[in-house]
Amino acid sequence: MAKSPPTLLKPTLDKDLDKVSYVEEAAQQVWRGVVPFGIGLIFLLLAMLFASAFVIDQPRGLIIVIAAAIGAYMAMNIGANDVTNNVGAAVGARALTMAGALILAAVFEIAGALIAGGDVISTISEGILDPTLVSDPDVLTFAMIAALLASALWVNIATWTNAPVSTTHSIVGAVLGASVSAAGFSSVNWSIMVSITASWTVSPLLGGAVAALILFFIKEMILYRIDKIAAARLWVPILMALMAGAFASYLTVKGVGQVIDVTMRTAMLSGVGIGVLTWLGSVPLIRRQSEGLENRNQSLRKLFRLPLVFSAALLSFAHGANDVANAIGPLAAIVHAERSRDVAAILVAPTWVTVIGAFGISMGLLLFGPKLIRLVGSEITKLNPVRAYCVALSAALTVIIASWFGLPVSSTHIAVGAVFGVGFFREWYTRNSKRRIAYMRLKAEHFEIEDRREHNPDETRRRRLVRRSHFMTIIAAWVVTVPASAGLAALIYWVMFQLFF
Repeated sequence: MAKSPPTLLKPTLDKDLDKVSYVEEAAQQVWRGVVPFGIGLIFLLLAMLFASAFVIDQPRGLIIVIAAAIGAYMAMNIGANDVTNNVGAAVGARALTMAGALILAAVFEIAGALIAGGDVISTISEGILDPTLVSDPDVLTFAMIAALLASALWVNIATWTNAPVSTTHSIVGAVLGASVSAAGFSSVNWSIMVSITASWTVSPLLGGAVAALILFFIKEMILYRIDKIAAARLWVPILMALMAGAFASYLTVKGVGQVIDVTMRTAMLSGVGIGVLTWLGSVPLIRRQSEGLENRNQSLRKLFRLPLVFSAALLSFAHGANDVANAIGPLAAIVHAERSRDVAAILVAPTWVTVIGAFGISMGLLLFGPKLIRLVGSEITKLNPVRAYCVALSAALTVIIASWFGLPVSSTHIAVGAVFGVGFFREWYTRNSKRRIAYMRLKAEHFEIEDRREHNPDETRRRRLVRRSHFMTIIAAWVVTVPASAGLAALIYWVMFQLFF
């Protein structure tokens, strides 16, 4: 009788190898968490070296170099928190991969900041602080350093807790706190602060309402029609033209308007012109893309993917042009005060300052952005290309509407509000739409069973399309952003005053 082959298993050796494997996996996890922070630290050191090449020979160059590092830190936090709103919807809808979204946003953020973000740029000149009440350049310098550091720390905390907040509100609150600590309550323009506070409510509500209206239109006119393909061929080119026109107006106001004086009429006319050209080009394109598609909702989603990619790029460009000021505005004030030993309301940011802000935003996005991109794109509510299109179009339209009425709004609040608006609208529409009910009755003979399930209270709660926990966390972060950053800036300025004055 043949002997069985010898057993090659070594239980003790296998256990030891398993332990080694677990140790290697744990080391890799730790390494992945440490690497972004290490790269970020290297970037801050490079920013200091870059700044020193321009100011180290000046009498007070060291202060500017330190401020440049803090400004770069703020820019990285803007990239980690704020830029995610531009690409989150496209990633959640799978129109872009995470890697593709990060690269696209980084490139267009840098382009927007360098092309249209280096004009007259200062938080002071926006009216928060009256520079005539701060006659000592040293006081201004330390107030702006405190504001930069406080706002950066607050945005960093918000990013760590998965809360997309307005970096504009953060820097505004920080400048407010530092100004009060440096020159008293009379130094603040309180009417500006009241309007900013009002925008806490206006921005997300406008964004959510506009996104819900767009989704309602798409559902009523395309998705719940018997012949979806014919409806899509009629309405999708019009929707694409609307998006192109809105973005043209948006970029005219937020991009070109940063370089030259542009009236709202000019912005609207440019939007209409681009919209008409887009419609003319979209009609044959949509007709070709829709050939051979099945008459169902899943098929129509591919028609909205290309507009989403363009929207992510254009929103990133506009964000780079507009919100780079949140990082380099106070830094520009410091450079101006230290070089001229004078305080002025209008400051021109040197090119090297804009470069630090532009690359800092992109570095923060690449290193720390994926966390909030996933939150905005998929964890608040489920997005597909159609819903993500509604979010992107809402962001552009709401900014145009707000600019028309002169309302100070937050792009972060608008984008996140639009995501919530889409989710809450879907909950309402699923239960109450007569067109949807009629459409589903045509499709399924057993609709009455589905209807009873949908009206079961336990089933309704289970099928909620928006995560309430994220909703409450984000709202709380929005409410406390200005007072938290203001209090932190006031504390930092007080400590610096005690140490250096």
